[in-house]
Amino acid sequence: MSVVISGTGIYTPQQSIDNKELVESYNKYADSFNEMYKEDISNGTLEALTHSDEEFIKKVSGIENRYVLDKEGILDPQRMRPLLEERSNDQPSVQAEIAESACLEALKNANKSVDDVDAVICACANLQRAYPAVAIEIQDLLGIQGYSYDMNVACSSSTFGIQNAVSDIRSGLAESILVVSPEICSGHLNFKDRDGHFIFGDVCTALLLEKEETSDVEGYKIISTKLKTVFSNNIRNNFGFLNQAENSDLDSPDKLFIQEGRKVFKQVVPIVSSLIEGHLQENNLSMDKISRLWLHQANLSMNQLIAKRLLGRDPLDEEMPIVLNEYANTSSAGSIIAFHKHNNDLIKNDIGVICSFGAGYSVGSIIVQKS
Repeated sequence: MSVVISGTGIYTPQQSIDNKELVESYNKYADSFNEMYKEDISNGTLEALTHSDEEFIKKVSGIENRYVLDKEGILDPQRMRPLLEERSNDQPSVQAEIAESACLEALKNANKSVDDVDAVICACANLQRAYPAVAIEIQDLLGIQGYSYDMNVACSSSTFGIQNAVSDIRSGLAESILVVSPEICSGHLNFKDRDGHFIFGDVCTALLLEKEETSDVEGYKIISTKLKTVFSNNIRNNFGFLNQAENSDLDSPDKLFIQEGRKVFKQVVPIVSSLIEGHLQENNLSMDKISRLWLHQANLSMNQLIAKRLLGRDPLDEEMPIVLNEYANTSSAGSIIAFHKHNNDLIKNDIGVICSFGAGYSVGSIIVQKS
């Protein structure tokens, strides 16, 4: 049985922060910190914070802008984190609300209604609560009958969600499934960390997967999927339900996103490039048959190196579209944003690879063909 991606959707927050604004906010915070602790800094018991730089950010990451749910709180040197209103249990959660918007666009692009959908998989790096499942709330907001569940494989959640949807459809559990990734990455980013305060942005993406025989639009047939995980502590977040039981410091930096960036770069690039290469070989495909690489949007240099290893040369812009300059790293949604914005120019039978990679380490590769 063939499964296709028949529709894609995206929710982009109305607010955005460019590098200049972010750097100005951080530098004010650094100056305030250094003034407050000047005695500790002068006697060597504390290290002074150095200023951030917008050109440095662009050079090391390729990021120039990011969309966020709340700009004011992030740019407030006295706060340095989003300021979101806590909602009552009777109100839609933030993740469910933005997911509904992305899902409706995906349905519209697939020429389907909620009555055509059998399930919802909410696949993202961070879920705002343990239960009830955010996916079930999304299902309820949309008015979908059937089943739903949450899943988390960090930055590879979307591709792992695609794999689950394909398996569910092929097994007969469902005929069509929404895979939605509400990534509110600003909520777990340490904006007080000079080395990482620029990395993430907020967004939500959605995909409708269905049996090929029920699709009536030009979509993408899923040729093959391949997943891989290798344990590593080099990207980590220790926030969890046992923190209080462990008497943990909830304000500790390890309760937010932390990483060993150089180690991640060195280790992830060969894992990803070898997995994609092997995946193509298993399907008797050579790189000259691949029209597009929709890669995880984390770091421009990383993507360029992965593509160069696969192609044997520097990639052309159209071969490996980049959206992180505008959206920053949006965790599992990144490769789906690239796919959503850069797939309409391909022609029938063109083949491409959607690939995500990140904490875990986890890698998901999806080979698709324009139908």
